[in-house]
Amino acid sequence: MRIDLHTHSSVSDGTRPPAEVMRRAAAAGLDVVALTDHDTTRGWDEARAALPPGLRFVPGVELSCELDGRSLHLLAYLFDPDDPELNAELARLQESRDRRGREMVERLRELGSSVTLGQVERIAGGARIGRPHLARAMVEAGTVASFEEAFTADWIGADGRANVARYALDPVRAVRLVRAAGGVSVLAHPRVERGGAFDDAVIRRLAGAGLDGVEVDHPGHEPADRAALRVLVAELGLVGTGSSDDHGELSGDRIGCETTAPEAFRRLVARAGGAR
Repeated sequence: MRIDLHTHSSVSDGTRPPAEVMRRAAAAGLDVVALTDHDTTRGWDEARAALPPGLRFVPGVELSCELDGRSLHLLAYLFDPDDPELNAELARLQESRDRRGREMVERLRELGSSVTLGQVERIAGGARIGRPHLARAMVEAGTVASFEEAFTADWIGADGRANVARYALDPVRAVRLVRAAGGVSVLAHPRVERGGAFDDAVIRRLAGAGLDGVEVDHPGHEPADRAALRVLVAELGLVGTGSSDDHGELSGDRIGCETTAPEAFRRLVARAGGAR
C-alpha cells in the first residue's frame, strides 16, 4: 500500500486543481492520498467527487503556526470540518492571508516592481494569495529571474523587504484545537530550513501537548535528519510519516515520491476520534 499524506492543490499554493491532484495520485500508484492545502478545507469536496476507483481520500489541512518568530507548519487530518473553534481559526488565517497579499503587492510596487494585484489574483486563480503566487507574478513581471530569487531578503523572503507578517497560530494551541475537533496532528518537515529547522526540544514540547506524529520522510530532509527523527519519534511514541509535499509544477510534480508506511497510517487513523 502506497500512502502520501501531504499534497497541495490550486485551492492554496499548488498548481493543480484538487480533481487533478487525485488523478495524478492514482497515476502515481498511490492507494491513499491526503489533500492538505494551507489553512483551508475548500478543496475537499472536489477531491472526493473526483476520486478514481481504489484511491482512498484523507481530508486534511496544513495549519500556519509560529513559534519564537519562526514559521511552523502543522498537518491536521480527520477532524470535524464543522468544529466551530477550529473553523473560526481557519477563517482568521485566511482573512490574514488576504490582507497580507494586498500589502505585499503594495510593498513590491514601492520597491520598483511592476507586479499588480490583478496579476497576482489571476495567478492565484481564486485561491487565497500566498507567497508562491507573488513569486510567480514577480518572475512574470521580470522583477526577478527565477522563482527562488523571489524568496530572498531583497524581496519576499522571511526577512525580506517586501514581506509582511500575518496571523499564525501558536502550535501548542493548534495541536489542542485539532485534538478537540477529533483530528490528529503531525508536525510538517521539521528539518527543512526555509522557515528555520526545529530541534528535538520543540518536538518534545508539542508531543507533551498532544502531537500525534512527525513528518520524517520528506524531500527536504537529509538521511541523517531522517534517522535522528526516527529515533526521537520512537522514544516519544509518535507516528512517523512520509509525504511528498507536492505543489504540482512548483515542486516538479513529485506526488508519491515519499510515502507513509501502512502500519504508521493505521496508527494515525486509530488516534482520530470518530475517524471514518
